Order: sequence, then structure tokens, then C-alpha cells
Amino acid sequence: MEAADYEVLSVREQLFHDRVRECIISILLFATLYILCHIFLTRFKKPAEFTTVDDEDATVNKIALELCTFTLAVALGAVLLLPFSIISNEVLLSLPRNYYIQWLNGSLIHGLWNLVFLFSNLSLVFLMPFAYFFTESEGFAGSRKGVLGRVYETVVMLILLTLLVLGMVWVASAIVDNDKASRESLYDFWEYYLPYLYSCISFLGVLLLLVCTPLGLARMFSVTGKLLVKPRVCSAPCLLCAYI
Repeated sequence: MEAADYEVLSVREQLFHDRVRECIISILLFATLYILCHIFLTRFKKPAEFTTVDDEDATVNKIALELCTFTLAVALGAVLLLPFSIISNEVLLSLPRNYYIQWLNGSLIHGLWNLVFLFSNLSLVFLMPFAYFFTESEGFAGSRKGVLGRVYETVVMLILLTLLVLGMVWVASAIVDNDKASRESLYDFWEYYLPYLYSCISFLGVLLLLVCTPLGLARMFSVTGKLLVKPRVCSAPCLLCAYI
């Protein structure tokens, strides 16, 4: 084997090891977030909502809890990804020649951003509606009782909801966009319509945050004012009378 072949092989091995390292780091980070979110949800959930005599309802509640845990882990990862990117960039700029922190590279950050975007869309479009409809489903009339019947009903409801939302997004994009090709085709679903839907829902979330934050702060100050003891200001004659 010639020197050029050894060089190509070493480059391929390096790329393979980098890819494996990025996958391991991503799995460890997500597993940590998932465990923290599961502990958080099991700590603050109401026991009456998940305690039931029926085994079918208990199974449905467990599946819904796991889906909510996954969604919360993805949301927490999306929130922490920007500070993680900034901190990793500053660390690399401060210690550019340190061998033990070279795994904090741009490829890892780019891969994490892609995974967060993928799982955010998956949670927003599929997992959260599925968890809600799954807990509310009872199975089709005439079908056998069980978890599988609830799954069938949930899938049908989710397909109908997806068609409704996609139709609304397509109509909105046709009204706003003047491009004739975007009005007549849905071939660019992944590259255009799904990010557009994600942006619309994110915009609604920001508006809800702007509306709820002042109300929450006002409520917090009102509750704090009720809990604090107001000092009583007494005049000098009152103090003299009390002393006598």
C-alpha cells in the first residue's frame, strides 16, 4: 500500500471517529436532559391524574408521560443550545491548542442544531398532538377495547389535523406569497412549508409570552405584597402614651 493510500485511509478513519464521537456526545446530552425532565415531571405531577385502577388507562398515561418527557427534553435542549454554542466558541478561542477540548468543534454544534430542529418539528407536529389525542381517545365504536384501538383513533385524528393545518398553511402562503409555483405545488414541503409552520407557531408562542409575562410579574408582586408584613408608622405622642 502506497503512502497516498495510507493518507486517504487515515483521513477516512479520522472522519469516522469524529462522527462516532459526535453521536456519542449527542446521545449522552439528550439522555441527561431526558432524565432531568423525567425527574421534574414525576416530581411535580399530580398523583390523582396518573393513578387509576384500569390497566389500559395506566398504560396510556405512561406513554403520554414519556412523550411529554421527550418533548420537554427537546425544548430544554433548544433553549440551552445557544448558550452552549457561545460558551464552546469562547472556550475554543481561549484554548485553541488544547487537545482535550477539540471535540467542541463546529461540526458538533452544527449537528446539534440540526437534531434540535428535526426533533422540534417532530415534537410539535406529531408527538404533542399524539399525546393529547391519545389520552382523550376511547377507540372507535364497535372496535375492541385496548390500547391498539386508541392508537388507531389517535392516528386518524392526527392525520385529519395534519391535513387541516397543512391546508391552512398552504392557503396562507398562497395569499402572502406572489410566486405562482408556490401556490400550485406542495413538493417543497420539507424546505418551505414545514419551516414556515414552525415559524408561525414560534411567533404565536412569542406573542403568548409577551402577553403572559407582564401578567405573571404583576401577579408575583401582588402575592409578594400580601405575604410581606407592612411596617406600622407611629407618631411621637402615640409612642409616649404607649410608654406611660
